[in-house]
Amino acid sequence: MSGAKKRNFQIEDFKYRELVDPKYAEKTWKIMEHAIHEIYNHNASGLNFEDLYRNAYNMVLHKFGENLYSGLVSTMTSHLEEMAKSIEAAQGSMFLEELNRKWTEHNKALQMIRDILMYMDRTFIPSTHKTPVHELGLNLWRDNIIHYNKIQTRLRDTLLELVQHERTGDVINRGLMRNTTKMLMDLGPKVYEENFEKPFLEVSVDFYRVESQQYIEHCDCADYLKKAEKCLNEEIERVSHYLDVKSEAKITSVVEKEMIECHMQRLVHMENSGLISMIVDEKFVDLGRMYSLFLRVPNGLTIIKDVMTSHIRETGKDLVTDPERLKAPVNFVQELLDKRDRLDKIISLAFNNDQTFQNALNSSFEYFINLNPRSPEFISLFVGNGLKKDEEEDIETLLDKVMM
Repeated sequence: MSGAKKRNFQIEDFKYRELVDPKYAEKTWKIMEHAIHEIYNHNASGLNFEDLYRNAYNMVLHKFGENLYSGLVSTMTSHLEEMAKSIEAAQGSMFLEELNRKWTEHNKALQMIRDILMYMDRTFIPSTHKTPVHELGLNLWRDNIIHYNKIQTRLRDTLLELVQHERTGDVINRGLMRNTTKMLMDLGPKVYEENFEKPFLEVSVDFYRVESQQYIEHCDCADYLKKAEKCLNEEIERVSHYLDVKSEAKITSVVEKEMIECHMQRLVHMENSGLISMIVDEKFVDLGRMYSLFLRVPNGLTIIKDVMTSHIRETGKDLVTDPERLKAPVNFVQELLDKRDRLDKIISLAFNNDQTFQNALNSSFEYFINLNPRSPEFISLFVGNGLKKDEEEDIETLLDKVMM
């Protein structure tokens, strides 16, 4: 006996096998279904949420999570289909009001349902790779409300119509617009883009194409630029009030292309009001507006620079080759300096002291001054004349001006 192998015995905990009523899942789901109906029917105050949570917990624990989940989908879908009928029946301006009212009700119900089904959300759903309760509720709203054909088309047309009214000067309910577009954003970027942003940008292209053509035919350059600036600011303001912040770059791009880029050449060359007239008349505000608007589009500043450079070289050439002006060398140089000061002021005040424009100015003066072989002689006479006068102007400043 001493040589026999000793056996180790282990006493395990007694396992009680709970017997589940065969109709347990059906009975418990009926309780849960009734609760969801009551929540959607605004009778949640009479519900015991602790008991409901416990029922949902036990259904998952007893492996009836699939019954609970599929029942939830079916019941929520049924209520959303009823909501769709109510929204569809709303007339005129009440359409968006009803849509937003039902959206608020659905979100409130969804929050309560998610609280009751929290255990399922944390255990059964991740293990089975199903959609979480809140996201499921959003998806069902999207599929049964927003993508319901009669609502989808009407919603898009209503939103675009309101934007059109606002663009033409009418006052709209921006709060209602904001709530509606936010609803689309809450449903996901693609829902917002497909159901509003994309058609919004498409109609905006057509709108500003027509607007710009009407403006360009009836406005001078300065007035047209004011209208273009106003349109840009209005679209930026519109985004801040009721559109997705990411829409700003897209809608401003539309305005920039249709109102600025497509008409740049015509604007700068407008007779009696274009770029040259603004420079000659020293219209600093108008020039600054042109600079800031053209800065927003490809090659915009290059067009301004090239037209300005051509103007400076032509007028400079006329100045340095005028026989009458060459008879008075000191006045000749002073006239050049005055011209330079005016252009420097334009670049400083209107063109944001842009170095590209400063370089173009320097190059232009160098070009036409060198057309007159006597320019160095005239400059020398001018400096000498300045030194003879009892002036307070610093000699270095004077030399800087003439040594272009």
